[in-house]
Amino acid sequence: MFQPKKKRPRIRRTMSGLIALTLFSSLVFPSLAGAEPAEPSQVQFANVSVQAGQTVHVPVALKKSHFGVKAYNMQIDYDTSALEIVRITPKSVNVISTSPNEDGVADFQYQINNAEGWVRIIWVDFTGGDHSIVDETQLFDMEIKAKSNATPGTKQLSVDQTDSEHWHFTNVEYQSYTELSGGTITITAANSGGDNSGSTPRPNPGNSSGGGGGSVSPTSPVVTPVPSTPAVTKGVDIYVNGQKQEQSATATTSTVNNQVTTTVHVDNDKVINQIGSGLRTLLLPITGTGKGAVVGELNGKLVKTMEGSNAEVVIQTDSGTYTLPANQIQVDQILNQFGSTVPLEDITIQIAIVPSATSKQTAIQAAADKLENTTVIAAPIDFEVKAIWNGQQINVDRFNSYVERSITLPEGVDGSKITTGVVLQPDGSLLHVPTKVIKGNVQDSAIINSLTNSTYALIYHPATFSDVTNHWSRDDVQDLASRLIVQGTGENVFAPDRSITRAEFTAVLLRGLGLHSPRSTEAASFTDVKTGSWYEDEVQTAVSYGLISGYADESFRPNNEISRAEALTIVSRAMKLVGLAQADASETTSLLSTYSDSAKVQSWAAEPVASAIKQELVQGADGKLMSDADISRAQSAAIVKRLLAKAGLI
Repeated sequence: MFQPKKKRPRIRRTMSGLIALTLFSSLVFPSLAGAEPAEPSQVQFANVSVQAGQTVHVPVALKKSHFGVKAYNMQIDYDTSALEIVRITPKSVNVISTSPNEDGVADFQYQINNAEGWVRIIWVDFTGGDHSIVDETQLFDMEIKAKSNATPGTKQLSVDQTDSEHWHFTNVEYQSYTELSGGTITITAANSGGDNSGSTPRPNPGNSSGGGGGSVSPTSPVVTPVPSTPAVTKGVDIYVNGQKQEQSATATTSTVNNQVTTTVHVDNDKVINQIGSGLRTLLLPITGTGKGAVVGELNGKLVKTMEGSNAEVVIQTDSGTYTLPANQIQVDQILNQFGSTVPLEDITIQIAIVPSATSKQTAIQAAADKLENTTVIAAPIDFEVKAIWNGQQINVDRFNSYVERSITLPEGVDGSKITTGVVLQPDGSLLHVPTKVIKGNVQDSAIINSLTNSTYALIYHPATFSDVTNHWSRDDVQDLASRLIVQGTGENVFAPDRSITRAEFTAVLLRGLGLHSPRSTEAASFTDVKTGSWYEDEVQTAVSYGLISGYADESFRPNNEISRAEALTIVSRAMKLVGLAQADASETTSLLSTYSDSAKVQSWAAEPVASAIKQELVQGADGKLMSDADISRAQSAAIVKRLLAKAGLI
């Protein structure tokens, strides 16, 4: 179950100058060869766009690895008629040598051959494991130039993954099976006039390649509307770690297109000088604006300082609150797109809470009308993060961990009349996002956690089923149905004891987690997932988040009934996404031993099943786990609800 297809490398020497280091990296850790993990590690090249005659930065990142990487080597090939490598910059090592000669061995080496069209990169940890590379780390950056005579179109950075001298990763516990994605370079025509000597890298949205953040959108021109009323500016107080910092910001209020907007400009240098290295929270409380828009402005230097302190910025308004960890703004990615020489203090970061436009409100109401027994509660709100420099704008719209925002309910609205928050999709539909209601002294609030920025609304959608009225799963099933996570099988019928397929279980888990689109553009390749099938997008999304990997024969078997062990394996991967601790090896043995049929739990499912027991997602029945039994629709709903509740998402 979920075992990757094993690829046997073939050896072919291509570069005598670096072969010694390649062979040495495989000899340093002779005990590491062994069983492969349940799913492969993942390395990602950014997809980028560049004008002919300009250069672009292509970050290369380790996106997922079950154990720290101890050594790697890769040869990247490219089309010399259109591209040339300018330089390689290591990002995950401290001791750096770029000399490719054979006189010694260094931690990091590379060799570029623009005549033949390849670059070879090799890295080894010689400390015995003290400096292994872990998840969400940028390995290195490639600066690539599109030749001035390059024809507009796409070019692909490629690696021969069947040759161990071209592609090989060694992990702490085993010789790693590692997958590669991305690497598409879109070349556009050069500008007809102006200075083309600069560089404006533009990674595609949804293809994060740096550590610590999600994704940023391509740059676009900034549109500055003209205020219809004179701007009014006044000093305001902000709070650093709960302590008031008087006159450390100014607030400017104006009306644009009948929308009152208050923009808070933080005195970045003053805040940096006051906080030193001890910043945890920067709070901007802006009240008295009613339903107006509020925009908090910081510069890239302050955000970078906050990122180093694992701090968060909080925008607090009458209509809602946005709590954003600084490391989710991904300043380094933003800087790569604007150009690495741009001063951080010249980049403006805007964090906004904005009442949704009338067109969006209309679309949300229309979608609610299509759902039975659904009422929209409170006006929808947009949460936005933008980076601005030199007339260009980048939207930060995806994150690597759940980001919290809240919507304040109107006075007199009872929070118990909210069943969930929803996000407006491009096709006009409404989909669930993890939501919980907090009671307040005067007004209740709905806390929404999401991995994206979007337009959010609150709905009341009570749901009941006649065949769960006296069933043990009634509360779980009806709660998830009211959140648009599960659906019935017929008129007022849920069929709680019916088994569920692998595709159906995947879809329910994704809806519960609020994952409605892939985090990257890489395609999932299963032989039995048909184009146009109802589950195609769900499978693609689940693969992109590392929740499923399929079988060794490259099949997913979407219509097969899913066993309890298989379901809990997928859930255990979701536990990492929501921040729940998994069982380690010693805990696994102890947790399973209390069940009489623990010996029937297959080795690949032992830790996932134990992790589910540890977090009280499953309890078994009559002292048995029944790991090989098919899981039912009711059991699936109960497990997903427990997962979300345990993670504090609902």
